[in-house]
Amino acid sequence: MTAQVPSADVEVPLSVVSLANGRPLRPVWRNELGGLTFEVGTETGRWFVKWAPAGCGLDLHREVSRLRWAAQFTPVPRVLDHGADATGAWLVTAGLPGETAVSDRWKAEPRAAVTAIGRGLRAFHDQLPVDICPYSWDAEGRVAGVKELEAAGQLDTTRWDPVHSALSRVEALARLDDVPETDRLVVCHGDACAPNTLLNEDGTWSGHVDLGSLGVADRWADLAVATWSLDWNYGPGWAHTLLGAYGVNPDPERIAYYRLLWDLSP
Repeated sequence: MTAQVPSADVEVPLSVVSLANGRPLRPVWRNELGGLTFEVGTETGRWFVKWAPAGCGLDLHREVSRLRWAAQFTPVPRVLDHGADATGAWLVTAGLPGETAVSDRWKAEPRAAVTAIGRGLRAFHDQLPVDICPYSWDAEGRVAGVKELEAAGQLDTTRWDPVHSALSRVEALARLDDVPETDRLVVCHGDACAPNTLLNEDGTWSGHVDLGSLGVADRWADLAVATWSLDWNYGPGWAHTLLGAYGVNPDPERIAYYRLLWDLSP
């Protein structure tokens, strides 16, 4: 399963139906683990329900705390409610202005969208204070998580991107042990893929969503994934545009390392 806009006839969880309480709702996103996001209401006063099925591995409580912290410094969704039952967990947030950078409108204008993503990510990194951030997303901790999967026999090589598929487990883990020297520590988004930047009508960025992995790390942990996701959403050839808008030159070594780490991470 890949992340995508789900079909209109997606089955709505009963907890989401209850939360909507008769207000119009529509599915707007399905992630790789089967989690669903619904828009509730329209225009003014709209809000969103993120729902994660029980046992899927998505920790929405983890995202609640990160959203509340980040909201002090940069535009992210305001938490309205959260909870769980036997079928899954939910997170309710107020809507932000704008729409996802991978809407049909912005896919038709990739240069504007990619430029806004780069500028938005730079602002995110500049605005969130590293010295008081209570969360980490450092490479060492993530590598340890990958090794735990390997030790448990749960490192699934069939899910690796084709660029890494020729690597054996031993080779991949050896490469992860060689962590590049830190370029610049920032509070990373943790999932800086294109869909998680919102854009205003005029093409400026308006906010960021999906902050469940937010934490301090080298900025290339975000930049490597942000540039990679452009290929999936707009086609190849846009990485230099994003990096230029962000204000940094390409760093092939760090990009390769953090893409491998992303591919293998739980």
